[in-house]
Amino acid sequence: MSTKQMVRLSILVALNIVLTRVGSIRIGGGGVELVRIGFGGFPVIFAGLLFGPAAGGIVGIVGDIVGHFMSPMGPYMPHFTLTAALTGIIPGLVIGRFKEPKMTFWKLVLAIGIGQVVTSVILVPYFMKTLFSVPMITTMPGRIIGQAIHIPLYAFVTQVIEKRLSVIYA
Repeated sequence: MSTKQMVRLSILVALNIVLTRVGSIRIGGGGVELVRIGFGGFPVIFAGLLFGPAAGGIVGIVGDIVGHFMSPMGPYMPHFTLTAALTGIIPGLVIGRFKEPKMTFWKLVLAIGIGQVVTSVILVPYFMKTLFSVPMITTMPGRIIGQAIHIPLYAFVTQVIEKRLSVIYA
């Protein structure tokens, strides 16, 4: 990993922490965070799409661990660190399966959608149920609605930023 890439990933980690811990609306209950409304997952997804699945996983892991100790909401659970890593890994793997390297809107929607359904819609509610006895039926509807908005928005923003970066780095 080059110094340039480490700096870029560090910026995405910092952005992840700020957007997740400071720039989000957090709703807790029973000593744990039940709902978080914000765009903290975008830097992790962006890292996975632009720099590869390993980079997305690193940004997710480092952002989750450092962010937790900076602004905890409940006990530290490695389950959510795994979920944060998969948030960056899955879109990177999916987008890498396409033969044509151009990231179209629909490819991004598919890559981000698969990742977000697995992590945000399925795994997080499952871990909330398993660890804190929060029924999945109470958390899943809000997550589904949130991802119906986030997935196309993340795809659009990724496409716009990627086009701008290709002009800058060309």
